[in-house]
Order: sequence, then structure tokens, then C-alpha cells
Amino acid sequence: MTPSASRPPLADLVLPCLDEAEALPWVLARVPAGWRAIVVDNGSTDGSADIARSLGATVVHETRRGFGAACHAGLLAARAELVCFCDCDASMDPGLLAPMAERVASGETDLLLGRRRPQGHGAWPAHARAGNLALSRMLRRRTGLRLHDLGPMRVARREALLALGLTDRRSGYPLQMVVRAADAGWRVTETDIPYLPRAGKSKVTGTWRGTWHAVRDMRGVLAEPPVRPTPAEGISA
Repeated sequence: MTPSASRPPLADLVLPCLDEAEALPWVLARVPAGWRAIVVDNGSTDGSADIARSLGATVVHETRRGFGAACHAGLLAARAELVCFCDCDASMDPGLLAPMAERVASGETDLLLGRRRPQGHGAWPAHARAGNLALSRMLRRRTGLRLHDLGPMRVARREALLALGLTDRRSGYPLQMVVRAADAGWRVTETDIPYLPRAGKSKVTGTWRGTWHAVRDMRGVLAEPPVRPTPAEGISA
């Protein structure tokens, strides 16, 4: 019986957060029923942690600044078999992760990424899109994966993710996850998701300079030699 024929699979949802007080109510209201939302506060000064806690989320504090640091702290705090990741800025609807989780739970794929499809003016600035395109091409040369987007919305199994031994704690974390998954022989696929204008200002790709720093971090990831996961916890062949 497939997951959809019985009930949707349960998952932990990791939401890295830095000053997202404006977006949190919208985001947390859309978390699939029965899922645990793990909001990883990465040094917010706008009361984000208190808001998240008041709305029923589990709050984890990560004092080391960096997108990867926040994501990995959430992964370490997760306990469900499936772990999902999503930005906490209202640019993506967490409700879209439920059918994505079903595809991973059914064994259709090992790592499923959300391919962002911008909706409305300003949803995906030209400089951020250009950086993403360049990285997608470099990823294809490095791994052979023909992906169009390295966006943050994604689903995989927790134990397998931990076995990848992810080390990047900055902007390269999402890319390192894909690269190491590919090196380990995972099936990595993508599905279209609508991408909305974010609430507030981007902390990473809101400017050309921020985009450049992110691309620099990710180029370092692409230069790393292949690292195999722990056989006992990786994706089985």
C-alpha cells in the first residue's frame, strides 16, 4: 500500500530563521497536519523565536551564524524518518512538501528538490537567478545531474542525510547535500513549485554581493573530492 493510499507520511520540517517575525505566522499556518516544525533561530533580534514558540513550533537556537549551520542544527534536532527543509521567509508554501514527502516515502526518489517557478514581480531577482543557473551548470559537470535549481525546499530520509557527513555551515550547505548525495548514488530529482516574493529582505541573495559570496561558497563545495556516506546508513543500492 502506498503512503497516499493510507495516510500522508509524517515528517519533521526544518525552518532556518533569521529575523522572520513577519513571515512566521504565514509559514507555520501552512505546515502539514501532524508534522513537527523545527524553527532554528540563528540570532534573530525581532522576536522570531518567541513568535515561533507561541505558534506551536519547536525552537532550536544555533549561535553560529550561517545558513548551513542553521539547517544542520535542525537536522540534528529532527527525529522523524523523513526530514524536509524550507525557507522561513514566506517565499514557498510548506504545504507543498506533503506530496513531495510521499514520493520519497514511496521509494520513488531519494532526494527531491523543489524547482522554483517565480510568481509575480520581484520573486526571483535577476542576479540570484543568474547565480543559480551558473551553479546548476557547474553541478552538471561535477556530478552529471541535470537539475535546473538548487533551491532550499527539499525532502530526504534523516538517517541517510546524517550519513552524508555534511560539513559546510554557510551558503554551500544545500549544494553539498546534492553533491554528496549524487556521489553516493542517490536518485536526485526535482519538481516544480511556485516561488513567491519573500517577506522582508534576503540575507544571502538580496544583492549582487550577497549572491557572489554564496556562489563563492558553493564553488568551494564543487571542488571537494567525493566523500562516501557511512554504508550502514546511506541509501541502499
